[in-house]
Amino acid sequence: METFLVPPRWLFCRIETDEGTVGWGEPVVEGRAEVVRAAVDVLAEYLVGQDPLRIQDHWQVMTKGGFYRGGPVLSSAVAGVDQALWDIAGKTYGAPVHALLGGPVRDRVRVYAWVGGDEPDRLTEEVAAQVEAGFTAVKMNAAGRTSPISSPAETAAVVERVVAARAVLGPHRDVAVDFHGRFSPAGARRVLSELAPLHPLFVEEPLLPEHGHLLAGLVESSPVPIATGERLYGRAEFLPALAAGIAVAQPDLSHAGGISEVHRIASLADTYGAQLAPHCPLGPIALAASLQVAFCTPNFLIQEQSRGLHYNKDADLLSYVVDTEPFRFVDGHAVRTDLPGLGVTVDENAVRAADRTGHAWRNPVWRHDDGSFAEW
Repeated sequence: METFLVPPRWLFCRIETDEGTVGWGEPVVEGRAEVVRAAVDVLAEYLVGQDPLRIQDHWQVMTKGGFYRGGPVLSSAVAGVDQALWDIAGKTYGAPVHALLGGPVRDRVRVYAWVGGDEPDRLTEEVAAQVEAGFTAVKMNAAGRTSPISSPAETAAVVERVVAARAVLGPHRDVAVDFHGRFSPAGARRVLSELAPLHPLFVEEPLLPEHGHLLAGLVESSPVPIATGERLYGRAEFLPALAAGIAVAQPDLSHAGGISEVHRIASLADTYGAQLAPHCPLGPIALAASLQVAFCTPNFLIQEQSRGLHYNKDADLLSYVVDTEPFRFVDGHAVRTDLPGLGVTVDENAVRAADRTGHAWRNPVWRHDDGSFAEW
């Protein structure tokens, strides 16, 4: 088992069997990649020497065998290893992962593109460019630094951004709005009502995960579908959110226990009438894993992807793959293939070269005008 710290902010994991089959995964917490790398090394102490095809048994041991459970670092380390083991299984059996999970329920997966950056500007031009590229949906941050209770000007600015996006998209395309946990519960409630006439596909993470006990009240009062889940790491954490009535569950294949757990989260969400829209502002392996789940999940809605994302300064989605065909989007959709495993061919030479440079990406630390901490 090897790990590779590659720009712009990713961590890749390579697992090779004694028969020469190689599987790839993407275990990472953005801004804490080095810590997850150490966690993968600890998991390797158990895994090396085991049968790689006993994926579910390994998942149990990795998540529960250390007594202390959960959290972003361990769950993300397990997620990347789990992706790599499913990749090995698919290559061993000569089938795509979605076939091993029960077979496809769709021929193509709708994807969306990011616009606007962390502090949204130039929206009209960016949305127009994505429409020209064939995308039928975009996602944008609602705002940058946000006051604890939004001022009239801040609220108006959020609405104006979505108005600008909607003007370009028209009534037959979608815009999703990411609150990124930057709004207080009171601020989120105020802005949601103002956005309703613009019909966002969903509003993402209107509350911080630690305010989950307030989610039911917000959902009940919101005329806009609520999505959350990028900072939830397993079924147990999704259960209260689903019971609160969220419309869209957003587990991340590189954070929430990998393919094994997200497949289970999708089934749980289905029992609550919620749709699956996996979070994935990451690299090609995480996206490939996400697509495998999407192809075989009945209650799948839409897939995030990072091509051209504002964080991708030194590398982009296609920088580390040999064959870009699985990531060729046609009319805003990824088309299903029958390539074995995750369906992605990693450029190992490029990965090893990038790891020699590595990265130390950290998310920004924001402050309000008075110097106090502000949510990023």
